[in-house]
Amino acid sequence: MLTIDLSAIQNNWLRLASMTRASVAAVIKANAYGLGAKEVGTALYTAGCREFFLATFDEAVAARSFLPPDAVIYMLGGLRGVDLEGLHNQQIIPVLCSGFDIEQWLKLKKNNPPVFQPALKINTGMNRFGIDGMELSSLCANIEQITALNPALIVSHLACADDEHHSKNAEQLNKFLISVEQIREKLPHIRASLANSSGIFLGKSWHFDLVRPGAALYGLNPMPLQQNPMSQVLKLALPIRQIRTLSLSESVGYGATANLPVGARLAVVSGGYADGLHRTLGAQPAGILYGRRVNVAGRISMDSMIFDISSVSASEEELMNSTIEVIGEQLPLDGLMQANRQSLGYEVLTSLGDRFTRSYVGGDL
Repeated sequence: MLTIDLSAIQNNWLRLASMTRASVAAVIKANAYGLGAKEVGTALYTAGCREFFLATFDEAVAARSFLPPDAVIYMLGGLRGVDLEGLHNQQIIPVLCSGFDIEQWLKLKKNNPPVFQPALKINTGMNRFGIDGMELSSLCANIEQITALNPALIVSHLACADDEHHSKNAEQLNKFLISVEQIREKLPHIRASLANSSGIFLGKSWHFDLVRPGAALYGLNPMPLQQNPMSQVLKLALPIRQIRTLSLSESVGYGATANLPVGARLAVVSGGYADGLHRTLGAQPAGILYGRRVNVAGRISMDSMIFDISSVSASEEELMNSTIEVIGEQLPLDGLMQANRQSLGYEVLTSLGDRFTRSYVGGDL
């Protein structure tokens, strides 16, 4: 059972909103990082959020179906392969990030003028999506083109914001400031957005007019070297399917990598690497059963894992009606990431499989 606390997500958004005078959007791409875009998006709208970022056209169309009409929906992935007529009809705002995107948007505007303005993405050093500084200069020098394009928002993305001391943060800020100044000479009312979750914590200089948190909404630590200021959002508890007591000293699991003594008590639970539980839980995965820490014995399997529960004295009947918690208050995502440097919080959330039943609590404010 994957339990998602919508009230905690709302509180995280409100916490970020209290830190800035900028508008605070929400990134709910990849099905709200695996937690359910409809449920999460609706809860954030209830909390006061009005601007939402999705990655693909299909995600954006889905969001338009469950968010109220006044919600502003941005699509981050550019226009290549996108149904432009559908985008126009659904009033989905594209984030233009290449010369191709700009060309396609201008064609659309000429043939079927949209009633909304696009956003424009600038590459300030991450070298992923976005037009480069020279392309922006050329665009701004063409009065007819920049006026026709008329973007309402200019955005960029920080590469190293989770390390507040990284020199890349100031480098990108300076490049973005130059780009904003340049385009505002032609379009003085254009809004600007640079900060992601971690960028919000770098300070007001990075906030501009709009901030775009994603990971922090879902409880991931935006500043990993400091105590996590965000509320815990999810709990993952795996049901016990079988109890076994070893009558001999034997190996456990694939590859016979673990050996346990006579009398060791084992619990086999549902949930394995097909459900996203691979590197997620670290080199020595652990869970919580009746308040006690229990460790995984041997390798994680595709659909299951085995815990050594020798320290737990509950009856078999009690155990067969119990679950082992692998993410929660005692094993928060933040702690798992510190224990397992190979895994990212984003990777954990987006990997949690559809076989987990999702249960939602709170969210009414």
